[in-house]
Amino acid sequence: MLTGDNAGTARRIAGELGIDRVFADVLPGDKAAKVRELQAQRKRVGMVGDGINDAPALTQADVGFAIGAGADVAMESAQVVLMKSDPLDVLVAIELSRATLRKMHQNLTWAVLYNVIAFPLAAGVLYPRTLSPEIAALSMSGSTVLVALNALWLKRTRLSSGGNRAA
Repeated sequence: MLTGDNAGTARRIAGELGIDRVFADVLPGDKAAKVRELQAQRKRVGMVGDGINDAPALTQADVGFAIGAGADVAMESAQVVLMKSDPLDVLVAIELSRATLRKMHQNLTWAVLYNVIAFPLAAGVLYPRTLSPEIAALSMSGSTVLVALNALWLKRTRLSSGGNRAA
């Protein structure tokens, strides 16, 4: 945790959040430098901020999370804007991002498998038993339907972080 707050407060909050490393009393101008230092150690850095003084560090971080109630410059500097001021929403955003990426990989796999089977059938690989052009055209749209239905299952994702919230 990287904060401008005093060390005692920072350690208490870090303890509540389960954070081991704490950098406290960091001046606003030194936050981006500290992020660069961590990145030089091959660490992936996520930065959460809400103020003007956090904007350089949000930009420097691998992923910047801005608090939605914060300064406009912080929201413009970050890649993710959290709608509430709940720090656990960072975990929810990460978990939802991972679920979305998994769903994208599933959809790519489904589409490829479907088309590997459907293209030869539509092209007449079973000649003289061929599909009519109408059926072949309809079967090709099946890939789109399959991917769309699979994507809708993302709404049913149960997120373990932040309680029993659904996506």
